Amino acid sequence: MQSAWKSLLRNRAFLLMVLPGTIWLLVMKYLPIYGNLIAFQQFRFDSKGLFHGIWHAKWVGFDNFKFLFQTNDAFIITRNTVLYNLVFIVLGLVFPVTIAVIVNGLRNKRMSKFYQTGIMLPHFLSWVVVSYFAFTFLSMDKGIINNILISLGLQSKMWYNEQAYWPFILTFAQVWKTIGYSSVIYIAAIAGIDRTYYEAAVIDGANKWQQIINVTIPHLKPLMIVLTILAVGHIFSSDFGLFYQVPRESGVLFPVTNVIDTYVYRSMKEMGMFSMSAAAGLYQSVVGCILVLAANYVVRRISKEDALF
Repeated sequence: MQSAWKSLLRNRAFLLMVLPGTIWLLVMKYLPIYGNLIAFQQFRFDSKGLFHGIWHAKWVGFDNFKFLFQTNDAFIITRNTVLYNLVFIVLGLVFPVTIAVIVNGLRNKRMSKFYQTGIMLPHFLSWVVVSYFAFTFLSMDKGIINNILISLGLQSKMWYNEQAYWPFILTFAQVWKTIGYSSVIYIAAIAGIDRTYYEAAVIDGANKWQQIINVTIPHLKPLMIVLTILAVGHIFSSDFGLFYQVPRESGVLFPVTNVIDTYVYRSMKEMGMFSMSAAAGLYQSVVGCILVLAANYVVRRISKEDALF
């Protein structure tokens, strides 16, 4: 006991440094776990307080989870959520790695920093701002694209009523907004590669493409696998802002823009059922955890050193 106390005193400076982060983690991540009880209750907000309402709510078991599976839109929202995320995972791996390799290959480091800053800027924009950017291009009356079509003698389009285009529009918006942050991670990883590997490749007569394939990509592979495993865990979740703000709540587009998160939000806004919302969130978290474990297990069986844990 005394040795433990001495250890605490000896490392008190470091412990004080991590204390704010620890408090934040406990309050924001662990304390809300208690609220998962709502998913199994018929919860109504109690004027006496949240905890009082939870303790006195009626238990309904798994009835709230039926909300997601018995609705007529269950297949559509599940299909959209999974397929969009599969596309985002693939493109979110290919494009950032490609851009990282290109930017790292620039000899002018000042231009390299300029491009890194430029591709990072969309990451800091909210989806509300992005939705107005999209509206500037897609507006029926004064949209830039429609003005171009009219100037070319073509017929303008009602973009917010055309379902066929929106899987591509949403995919483009997602990649455009997130590609910068992901590519910077890979740029940092490339910067950490020992330059002697490239020097040895040059001595062996390898060109730039061969250096990328035989040196850069193998060194990035562990990071690519870890980020992909973590992305798989969110395959049943979606970026609410992307699917809610960018299509501007156009009901005609719901068959191709409605995902689990937006469907639950709209349902809860109309019915005010906290329990169903909690059930949907818990379902997404549990499935995400299972998928992470499964993906990590597969990677571990193929290459143990590349597994997340």
